[in-house]
Amino acid sequence: MSQQIQAVRGMKDILPQETPLWQRVEQTLRDTFSAYGYSEIRLPLAEKTELFQRSIGEVTDIVEKEMYTFEDLNHERLSLRPEGTAGCVRAGIEHGLLHNQIQRLWYMGAMFRHERPQKGRYRQFHQAGIEAFGMEGPDIDGELIAMTARIWKSLGVTSLVLQINSLGTLAARQIYRGHLVEYFNGHREALDEDSQRRLTTNPLRILDSKNPDMRELILAAPQLSEHLDAESLAHFERLKTLLDSAGVLYTVNPRLVRGLDYYSKTVFEWVTDQLGAQGTVCAGGRYDGLIEQLGGKAAPAIGFAIGLERLLSLIESQAGLPAPQPPHLYLLVAGEHAERAGVKLVESLRDALPGLRLVMNCGGGSFKSQFKRADKSGARVALLLGDEELAKNIVGVKFLREERAQQEISMDNLAASLRELIL
Repeated sequence: MSQQIQAVRGMKDILPQETPLWQRVEQTLRDTFSAYGYSEIRLPLAEKTELFQRSIGEVTDIVEKEMYTFEDLNHERLSLRPEGTAGCVRAGIEHGLLHNQIQRLWYMGAMFRHERPQKGRYRQFHQAGIEAFGMEGPDIDGELIAMTARIWKSLGVTSLVLQINSLGTLAARQIYRGHLVEYFNGHREALDEDSQRRLTTNPLRILDSKNPDMRELILAAPQLSEHLDAESLAHFERLKTLLDSAGVLYTVNPRLVRGLDYYSKTVFEWVTDQLGAQGTVCAGGRYDGLIEQLGGKAAPAIGFAIGLERLLSLIESQAGLPAPQPPHLYLLVAGEHAERAGVKLVESLRDALPGLRLVMNCGGGSFKSQFKRADKSGARVALLLGDEELAKNIVGVKFLREERAQQEISMDNLAASLRELIL
C-alpha cells in the first residue's frame, strides 16, 4: 500500500467547520475597505525575484532565508510572494496608476515564507492589505490607523494595543544607523549570532530582537527619536494629534522599526499578549521611497497588512468558532420519476427564493436513510417527494426542529408557502 500523501509542512488546510469564521472576517474587511473608498486589486502569486530583492532588501531575513524561489522553464528566477506591497507597487507602476494620482487599493490572499512553522506562523499564510498612494500628509496615516480600529470594533476584538513610531527620512536613518553600529560594536560580545550578522547588514533590526538576554543592551541603545529630522518630527506630532481627535488610543514605542527596508516616517503595529510569541496581528507604515526605487516616478505611499490567521485565532480565543449555517430545506426523493422532478423542483425554488439554502438528497437510499441525512444536515424542514406525491402534484413537508404536524402542499403553491414557513 502506498504511503499517504500529506499537506506540505507549514501549509494548513482550512476545514469546513473553520470557513464560516473566515468568511465573516473577510466580508467585514471587504465592507470596511469599500466604506473608506478603497478598490480591490488582484495580484499574481509569483513575481520576479528581483522585485523583492530591490524592495524588501537583499540582506533581510525574508530575502536571504525565507522566500520560495525557483527557476521556471524559461530560466527566469521567480518567487512566491512573501508580502503584498512590492507586487502592488509593481502593478501600479506597470499600469500607470501612480504618477500624479491618488489611489486607494486593497488586496487579500495567500503569502509564502519558508519559516519554522508554529502557532500563528505558517509557510503559506493569508493577509489582507491596504496601499494608499499619492498622499504625503499624516492625515492618510491617521485614516489607515482609524480604519484598523474600526475593523477590530466591527469584529468585537478588544485585546489589541496600537504601537506607533517614526523612522524618519532615509537620510536621517542613515545618520542614526552610524550611531547604532558604533554603540553595538562596543558591546559585540553581548550580541547573539543573529544580531552580529545584522550589525553589518541591517542594524536597526537588532532593536527588534526577541532575545531576553539582550533586553537591557537594547534598552540602553541610542534612540531613533533623538535623531529624527524636523520634517519627520512634525509629521509624527500631527499624526498623534489626529489619532487623539479620532479617539484612537496608542503607545509610542521607540524600538518599533519593522522588518522591511522600505519603511520611512510612520510605522505602526497592533499587538496582543494573547497569541504567545506571534503577537503582531496588523502592521504597516509609510514607504515614500519605494515607488522610485522600483523604477516609477517618486510618490508618497503608505499601507498595512493584517495577518488573517492571527486575527482569526484571536477572535476564536475570545468568542469561539461561529456555528455554520445549516440548510433551510432538505429534499428527499424516492423513485425514478420523482428524482427527475426533484431536480426541476429545487432549481425552481432557488429561482423563486433568493438566499434559500437547500440540499437535495443524492446517492439514493431509503426514505429512512435519507431522513437520517436530513437530520444530520441540520435542516429545519424536510421535503418529501415520491412517485405517489408526484402523481398528486404535492410535496410532503416535515418539520425536523419543531413539534408541528406534517403537511402536504401543492407544488404550484410550494414557493409561496415556504416563504411564509421558513424565510
